[in-house]
Amino acid sequence: MFEDLANPFNQEVLSRAIGFFFSAWPVWVPLILISLAWTTWLRYIRRLWVSQQGSILLEIRLPKEVTKSPAAMELVLQGIWENANISTPADAFWEGKMREWFSLEIVSIGGQVRFFIWAFPRWKKIIESRIYAQYPEAEVFEVRDYALDLRYDPEKVKVFGVNTGLVKPDAYPIKTYIEFELDKKAGDQEEQAKIVDPITPVIEYLGTLKPGEVAGIQILIRAHAKESYLYGRLIAKPDWRAGIKKEIEKMVEEESLLKPKEGEAQTFRFLNLTKAQTDTVASIQRNAGKLAFDTMIRLMYIAPKDEFDKTRGMGIIGSMRQFGSATMLNGIKPIFFALTHSWQDWNDIRKNERLTSFIDSYKRRAYHGPLHYHLFSEPYILTVEEVASLFHLPGSVATTPSLVRAPSKKAEAPANLPV
Repeated sequence: MFEDLANPFNQEVLSRAIGFFFSAWPVWVPLILISLAWTTWLRYIRRLWVSQQGSILLEIRLPKEVTKSPAAMELVLQGIWENANISTPADAFWEGKMREWFSLEIVSIGGQVRFFIWAFPRWKKIIESRIYAQYPEAEVFEVRDYALDLRYDPEKVKVFGVNTGLVKPDAYPIKTYIEFELDKKAGDQEEQAKIVDPITPVIEYLGTLKPGEVAGIQILIRAHAKESYLYGRLIAKPDWRAGIKKEIEKMVEEESLLKPKEGEAQTFRFLNLTKAQTDTVASIQRNAGKLAFDTMIRLMYIAPKDEFDKTRGMGIIGSMRQFGSATMLNGIKPIFFALTHSWQDWNDIRKNERLTSFIDSYKRRAYHGPLHYHLFSEPYILTVEEVASLFHLPGSVATTPSLVRAPSKKAEAPANLPV
């Protein structure tokens, strides 16, 4: 009986709703068309702006000896942090300007490990001067892009590729060079043998590749900024630090040794944290005071089908684990975009499409721009301290024979040379 009453009522309501929807087309159709036109225009003008900028690839040849800690690379990264590229609506919506991004890359080409920085051309002199200021014995020069030779042809080559994410919220830092105490041991001859540099396992593993194999760690960074309508947002996106206080309060609330009574002061909760928890709060607060980047780390391995080793990709993931913590700090985890079951993808059509997009985005260093925007995952926050821990020039502790270094020490020219 109730069903008989309900069905006519539902049908009547549904027919009225449909009628109202179609009768209101003079309102929603123009809104949809305006939205599509606006989105299309932004994509077009931004792609045009990016194509007009061009790009360069700088290789960094390591000196024979590096006695500085990753803090030197942190100073280099501070020099390329800039979020002031968009200042007026004309910049954003007529010229298509975007916050510029960089790609820091550690690449193994047949076992030869090399360091690169990809950037827009106007940054060349700035990057060179910053690196020479911190590493006077290094060599920096523009090179042909190795990625131009990467081709995904499923008949000839195989590809392993993943994006990455953070295990915990952005507020929690990964394990940095300060936790490894590299800032205390740098330049101390007696302590050089005791140094544990977290980048060493990465380099050592990349150095094991064979001719024909190519593997790359691509760290795409862009200055983090509070985003308003100038970035095409209807609702403003706050600065990442806005959530730090909440994360600390949440940790204190959930993990303090003794639960405070209702209305008890917040200081009571801090007094009941363990040393590890106290150190974590100190790390979060120290990290919050640093400049931050919107970041995505890609891990890529490509090789001819007969030389492809499926364990290589997992090995690269494994070599990144030392930057994580099993307890209080953050960590880097892989985000796979491959399909789990073969029945989900007939004849590997979707798999090949995804790998083609992945290699194309790797070659273009595309992620923050209009092309391949946020492909397969969302960016996360890493500060200059964290990025410098992931990408810095290692000292003599890295013994990989295939690590490309500058051939010899540089010296000042004699003062009495004829002019």
